[in-house]
Order: sequence, then structure tokens, then C-alpha cells
Amino acid sequence: MSDRLPPLTALRAFDAAARHMSFAKAAEELNVTPAALSFQIKSLEEHLGQPLFRRLNRAVELTEAGRTLAPGTADGFATLHAAWAATRRLLDNTTLTVTAGPALTAKWLAPRLYEFARAHPEIDLRFSATLRVMDLERDDVDVAIRFGYGQDDGLYSVPVRKEWATPVMSPELAKRFPTPESLMEAPLIHDESIDFLRPPCDWPAWFRAVGLDPAPRPGAHFSNADHAVDAAVAGVGVALGRRAMILKDLEEGRLVAPFKTAIESQARFRFLCLQGAETRPQIAAFRDWFLAEIEKTAHISDAFTIIPVEDLSQT
Repeated sequence: MSDRLPPLTALRAFDAAARHMSFAKAAEELNVTPAALSFQIKSLEEHLGQPLFRRLNRAVELTEAGRTLAPGTADGFATLHAAWAATRRLLDNTTLTVTAGPALTAKWLAPRLYEFARAHPEIDLRFSATLRVMDLERDDVDVAIRFGYGQDDGLYSVPVRKEWATPVMSPELAKRFPTPESLMEAPLIHDESIDFLRPPCDWPAWFRAVGLDPAPRPGAHFSNADHAVDAAVAGVGVALGRRAMILKDLEEGRLVAPFKTAIESQARFRFLCLQGAETRPQIAAFRDWFLAEIEKTAHISDAFTIIPVEDLSQT
């Protein structure tokens, strides 16, 4: 048995066969004939000096040696793929892939992207609307915009303004509930997407901010912030809307925010990319546009008394 690494083509054939547990499916993936794939695996077994598969009647299974080798080859090819993809992205100044949560994408990014596209027609902008945790080294993503407290070690991170929330409702519903006290009888909409915030940035906290202590009331609960805001637009009830999620609907009159008290969490949106990648032209352009767009609406906060939830004692 030689200490030399076997040919990459043989390891690649083994990796595919180990994942599929089928020579035929592995050959199809690699676009080779089953005979060619079988030859590569046979040469790998000869290099090792023992079999990696047991050939059964209509199937194969890994030997102990095969089970030992399989995780390492899978990790190795995943690392190679990630390195190759990262290198290609490094050389590509015309494509930008951004991931952001579905709610922020729908309520804040999508309505504004035409301005970025108009200013940068040379950039092919792609979006992945997901809250899935991304590995910026391995996943095919250049920029992530995430909300929370953030542990961004090893990344280039730009935190933006803290998020505050205030009651919003349709103009018609606002006529029925003209005071904070009247909201104690209103149908309340609950945004469960921020249940992780501590202290909670929720209806009980807002009522404490205006000096009220209502009993819990049933209401509609939504796991996505944009769904909660859309329900408020439809007149379903009153939502405790976060700043980024309600701006467009407030500007265009679909929602009103009649009570000028807002509660603020320490959580923020952050602009994230790999350390050093912030100098790439398309990433720098998107960062500058993103931060400028936030500043365009910063004045809206001036109309509210904003109270940090940390300052509100529980009762």
C-alpha cells in the first residue's frame, strides 16, 4: 500500500458511488459509463490494497475501509468546490448574490432595488430570500443582511440603525381606535418572528411604554413580519410594526401610525461579507447604496418618542 495519494479521478468516482450507493447512479452523475466508473474504483482499491465496496447482486455496500474513507473524501470535495467557487467569485465583478430574510426582501429591499439597478446596470443582482444560516465561504453568496444581535467574528460587518416598533393599522381601523387606551379592545396582530428578542419587543412592552397594563388578548399570530404587516393593511387588526417593515406602507398611505410612541430593541440589521471582500466593486457599491437608502428615511424616527425596551420594567 502506497502513501501517495491516488488519482483525483479515482477518488471522485469513489465519492459519487459512496453517496449514491450505486455505480450506475454515480456514473450518470459523472457522465461516464458504469464500466469506466468501476475501473476507477478498482484502481483505487488496488492502490489501497483492499476492497472499498462489497459487490452484491443488485447493490453495493461499503466495507470498513470504505466507511472510513467516505467522510474524508466528501469533505475534501466540498472544500475544493467551495474554494473554486470563492475564487471564481473573487474574479467576477459583474455578479452580486445577496441573501436577506423574506420579510426584509419583500417590504424593504424589493421596492427599492430599481434604484440600485438603474445606477448599476453592469451588475447582475441575484437575491436569496431566506433566514437559513449561510456560510459565506462555502455558499454561493457575496453579501448577507441579517437581523439580530450578531456574532460576526471573522466577517466584515456594518451594523445599521436599531429597530423600533409602533402600532400600525389601516386608516379605516384608526378611526375606531383613536387612543392607546382603545387598543386594549382592538384586535391585535402578533409578529412571532421577533420572539427571540430579549427583553421582548412586543405588545405588553408597548403598553407599558404608554403607561397601560392590559390583560392578554387573543389575536392573529404570524411567523413572518411581512405577513403581519400585510394583515394590518387588509384591516385584520393592529400590528406592532417594525420600522423597516412598515416604511413603504406608511409612505403610501396603506397604514397609519397614530401613536407617536415606539419601543426600540438593541437588535440591528447588519451588512455582512467576507473580510476583505468589501473592496470588491459590486459589494462596495451595494453597501454604499444600502446604507444611503437607510439614511434617506432616518428622519421618520424624529416623529416618535423612542423608548428602549430595556428601560421598561416588567409589571
